[in-house]
Amino acid sequence: MTKKIVVTGIGASTPLGGTARASWDALLAGESGVRTIEADWVAQHDLPVTFAAQAKVRPEEVLSRPEAKRLDPSSQFALISAREAWADSGLADADVDPLRVGVDYSTGIGGLWTLLDAWDTLRERGPRRVLPMTIPMLMPNAAAAAISMSIPSRAYARTDVSACASSTEAIANAYEHLQRGLADVVIAGGTESVVHPLPIAAFAAMQALSRRNDDPATASRPYDVSRDGFVLGEGAGTLILETEEHALARGARIYAELAGGAVTSDSYHITAPDPEGSAAARAMIEALEQAGAERTDVTHVNAHATSTPVGDIAEYRALARVFGDHLPNIAVSATKAATGHLLGGTGALEAIFTVLALHERTAPPTINLTEQDPQIPLDVVTSPRPLGDGPHVALSNSFGFGGHNAVAAFRSV
Repeated sequence: MTKKIVVTGIGASTPLGGTARASWDALLAGESGVRTIEADWVAQHDLPVTFAAQAKVRPEEVLSRPEAKRLDPSSQFALISAREAWADSGLADADVDPLRVGVDYSTGIGGLWTLLDAWDTLRERGPRRVLPMTIPMLMPNAAAAAISMSIPSRAYARTDVSACASSTEAIANAYEHLQRGLADVVIAGGTESVVHPLPIAAFAAMQALSRRNDDPATASRPYDVSRDGFVLGEGAGTLILETEEHALARGARIYAELAGGAVTSDSYHITAPDPEGSAAARAMIEALEQAGAERTDVTHVNAHATSTPVGDIAEYRALARVFGDHLPNIAVSATKAATGHLLGGTGALEAIFTVLALHERTAPPTINLTEQDPQIPLDVVTSPRPLGDGPHVALSNSFGFGGHNAVAAFRSV
């Protein structure tokens, strides 16, 4: 029998704020988390892009010094957001069996800062100066391990790496693991910290990044005719997922139901999406089927919408395939306009925004939309919009390099 899976806790470390609530409030206020990078290495490397969406949280002010020292920034963001979500769920004060708690936590790249700092140390100071914690800090599963050791979770701890779809895939996997009875509670999410000269140079070489150095706050502009690429971001998002039975037994507050999740593959190109969006559409359809929902039940979509010329159109075509004549009735939010693109952390953050949209019956705005691309005739939310009191189903879409597609379906409660 299918179990109901619910969201009972949220946490986030983002360019908009140091917590999930601060990030949500800033999003509703129409703020931008994108700004000029204040670091000497921008000029030192003559980077063609001089801005990013850097996380507002200062890990050294939240974590103990020994913790911060032994974690890459990506794991720092993850641990901070996981602890916030755990406390928010009320589980910190509950009697929970660690053998029934699992972790599904992902990243797109992992401990890049640790890797490149260690390489600099090796070249400049020799092998004896390389830190013994280098490998444990840079491995992609480091965040999941840190969370599992901080919040006793002995059912399992997993990391899936699928580029920008990573953390939505983690959420979909958590849904499956809870359905299979592997755990009663799962800490799910994703993280990334790659605002570093090498990724900026590499993404710029691909012509993937916006070049609006003179006006960073307006650089991420999904669906706008003048969009010219995404904005690199950093941070983490964490959701506490439980079986409804477990949540109700302890009197937990429930934000929303995680009604389904699906993953598919384009099998098309290493960086470009399938222009027709067929596999992305299939992921949405499968998530809705798992949720037992009709396409006409969907009232809100948090779109992947990275602000790239090709990607935004491909996602529109996927949405049109799925929803047809119902598409004009769906309020679409593109929150990367405010947060930038957190890569492996973006799906979890946008899932949190989707959950809060359902919980508060408010679709968040898409900033920087000055002139909507006529090739993308969506109902894009540009100021906070009430969703109404009726039942709602919402999708959170994430698509990544390599043709990875992941979709999470949520239902209001």
